Amino acid sequence: MSRSNTSWSVVDVCHRAQQPNRQPSGDSAWIVQCDFDGTISTIDVTDSLLQRFGRPGWQALEDAWERGEIGSRECMKGQVALLDMDREELDAHLSTIVVDPYFGDFVQAARERGMLVQVVSDGIDYAIHSVLQRHGLADLPVIANRLLQTGPRSWQLQSPWASAHCLRASGNCKCERLAEQQQAHHVRVLFVGDGSSDFCVSGKADFVLAKYKLIDHCVAKHIPHAAFSDFSEALALLPQPMEVAV
Repeated sequence: MSRSNTSWSVVDVCHRAQQPNRQPSGDSAWIVQCDFDGTISTIDVTDSLLQRFGRPGWQALEDAWERGEIGSRECMKGQVALLDMDREELDAHLSTIVVDPYFGDFVQAARERGMLVQVVSDGIDYAIHSVLQRHGLADLPVIANRLLQTGPRSWQLQSPWASAHCLRASGNCKCERLAEQQQAHHVRVLFVGDGSSDFCVSGKADFVLAKYKLIDHCVAKHIPHAAFSDFSEALALLPQPMEVAV
């Protein structure tokens, strides 16, 4: 796996990609938007739920999405409707989900630098809130698809953050979430992600911290980024306090 762009840093981008018409808001010139599944959590939570509780048919939807026949919003909506579990089973499963052990330190360090940290995910809000709360991070803002229980063992997915303009037809258009911060609050966005759901938004971020498949995508598309394997490495890539408000 290529790491050819790891010589870049967030601070490099501050100085090399200045935008004269953009003024920092408050004390910080940056915010962090971070993917959840496979980035903060060590596994994809939705996939783990489907593998354990999914009725037949969810894999066919996954295959159709991978072939590009349907968008991720349609895929996930159909898959969640196939989940056969009650609330107790759901909560018990979520209690087993592990997060990167250094993510809490990363959040604290970012906040000490005046940087807002948001979780922006095309996953399930209930799952994300549950896992973050168990790890002492319940106060993190989460933007994700909404899970509704429609019966003792039936569920529905709603996508209040979808966009008709989303090229990936996602349930949560990460590109719009990023643009909202850049335009409304006049900040630079440091995006942190790992996989294909982050490909589109990575090209619009001011800088990317990338894991797994996202590293190769950033290399191929010449997107300024740094590779990391866990959040202890990501923490070291954060700008220092005197460099945040440039």
